[in-house]
This record gives sequence, structure tokens and C-alpha cells, in this order.
Amino acid sequence: MAECINCGGFTKFQGGLCYTCYKKENKDSTPDVEVAEVEPETIEDTQENGLTDQQRNYRYNMIKGRIAETLIQELFLSLGYNVFHYGMEKTIPGIIELLKGVKTEVANEIRRMPDFVVQNPKTNEVFFIEVKFRKSGEYLPKDLPKDYPYSNAFIILVSKKHIKCISVRELEEGKEITPTSRNYLGSRKEFELDKNVIIDFCNFAVQFFEGVE
Repeated sequence: MAECINCGGFTKFQGGLCYTCYKKENKDSTPDVEVAEVEPETIEDTQENGLTDQQRNYRYNMIKGRIAETLIQELFLSLGYNVFHYGMEKTIPGIIELLKGVKTEVANEIRRMPDFVVQNPKTNEVFFIEVKFRKSGEYLPKDLPKDYPYSNAFIILVSKKHIKCISVRELEEGKEITPTSRNYLGSRKEFELDKNVIIDFCNFAVQFFEGVE
């Protein structure tokens, strides 16, 4: 921690003066200015404690999810699709923090909003897309939230090796994504996607998620 060269108290810069000593030495020549000092306790607490395990896991999982979302967004954009953000983070900025611990019906429906609406440039047909990352490469019927309202949506699962896709209706029928299942995104006739482009993005996923826990 930096110390004041005059009194030994806390200061922001090594070899400098604390706010009190600075004011004493400059009271006759310098008008009062507001100096944003940080309490030593705050700095020490941050350095020693950092994020709690719960906070770390929450932020870590959020980052993984956003990387997966970006991959899928760029994949569809590269194939000429129109891509629109639909999820709660984009349509209602800051809503995630506000809904922590809130378990009302409206709050639950907001959380369940799909991430994107994508539009096929050839047919103009639109689709709801929910993006998930799973290290395990699994997405099972039990993973779908109870009473999920978007029965016409598609779940796109990004893993360390593959990009797969399943419809919500298929999940409701008991179908699933597993590491050995062959429900690849490139096989979905609804989207008419170039499989070679998907392979390129699978390689991106391998690079980005190689060391992910």
C-alpha cells in the first residue's frame, strides 16, 4: 500500500502526499478541490477477499454463456441471417441484477425469454433461439424450465466439441442432446445452414472453451 512521504498515512500514489498533507502544504496557493480518495480498508478488503465463491461462479457462468451467444450470433450473421437480440439482458438492461431472488410469475417469464430472434433471408421465416453452453455436451428434458412458454423455440447447445440443436417441442417429447447424439445444428432443415461454416464455428468454440471448467 502506498504511504504519504510526510505522515506515513495512506495515499493513492507511492512517493506522494495524502489528502490531508496535500491540503496543508497548498492551503495558501491552491483552492480546495475534491480529491477522490479510497479508504485503505476498502482496498485491503478487495485485495484480500475478492469475489466470493458464489459471486465467482455466477460471473464465470455468465461469461461462458455470453461467449456462446456471441458465437451463435456471428454464425447466423455470417450466413446472411437477420439477428435480433430478444433476451432480457438486451431488451431490459440491468434486469438480471434487479430480479435476483425474485420468484414471481412475471419475473420467471422474463428470465425465460429466448436470446435471439433470427430471420431466414431466403424465406423471411423467423425463429426463437435460446443459446446454452454445456461442458458436458448434454441438454436433457429435465433442463428445460417447467412450463417453458416458448414451445416453438430452438435450443442451440454449444459445447467444447460440437454445436447441436433441438426444438423445445422435441424436448417435451423426451428427446435430448447428448455427447453421442447426432442432432447437429447443420442438420436442421429449418435453418438451411452451410455445414462448412458451422464447422468453422465449432473450431472457434474449441479454442474459446478449451480450458473451461
